[in-house]
Amino acid sequence: MTKERSVERQILTASVLGRSQVSPTFVRVTIGGPDLEHFVPRGFDQWFRLFLPREGQDELRLPTRASVLWYAQYLLMAKETRPLARNYTVRDYRAAGDGRFGDTPEIDIDFACHGDDAPACAWALSATVGTQVGLLDEGSHYTPPPGTQWHLLAGDESALSAVLGILRSLPRDSRVEAFIEIPHADDVQLVDAPDGAKIHWLVRGNSEARPGELALNTVREATLPTEPCYAFVAGESQLATGLRRHLLNDRNVPKSDVKFTGYWKVGRSASS
Repeated sequence: MTKERSVERQILTASVLGRSQVSPTFVRVTIGGPDLEHFVPRGFDQWFRLFLPREGQDELRLPTRASVLWYAQYLLMAKETRPLARNYTVRDYRAAGDGRFGDTPEIDIDFACHGDDAPACAWALSATVGTQVGLLDEGSHYTPPPGTQWHLLAGDESALSAVLGILRSLPRDSRVEAFIEIPHADDVQLVDAPDGAKIHWLVRGNSEARPGELALNTVREATLPTEPCYAFVAGESQLATGLRRHLLNDRNVPKSDVKFTGYWKVGRSASS
């Protein structure tokens, strides 16, 4: 199961096939279409650039380059005509013939929406069947070396799809400690995980609490295996950086064995 990013990438197009509110926080949008035959599912935390039409746009304009030059071309587009560009993780992939909505490949995307004015969430909450989107595969970050003795996964709601994707992709005999912070108890989702996985759902509850703080403090105080591990930490910026610092300084995990990424930052939203 390769996790390297495709050398010959291309920006693919797809259409919205369906939308559902799966829990108080998560809206799931399913996209599909013939172009997704060129999408290579890699499992784990596979992510992609998602291009969405802006409010009031009649058609979706996409960069024509898929190399590292795509972003320069994107920025050269007039702001009123260029699409929204956001990063998302594959929640689920279904090959042609296995789809729920048709005979083409399908990808489920879960949007963590908090009732705010984030443009991508506003789009997801009102997405209509047939709306066109674009996507550019970026591969995955999670690359545990052979011989990894156990896996530590931690994230807030923005990392839910990544954590669940990693759990689904790991060998069935893997030992895992997974800490998933969510706003509401009803946000708990079904998990396809190895038999040795311990899933800790951390319900934030208080809407005034800083996202990621509960997960950070819980892992800091947790009794964890002492053998070498491979760790994945993602979500709000302070969660990612704070937990990485804890693992390196307090648990002596080698820097190369911690994959961390700050998906977002409290009080700041992307405006491109």
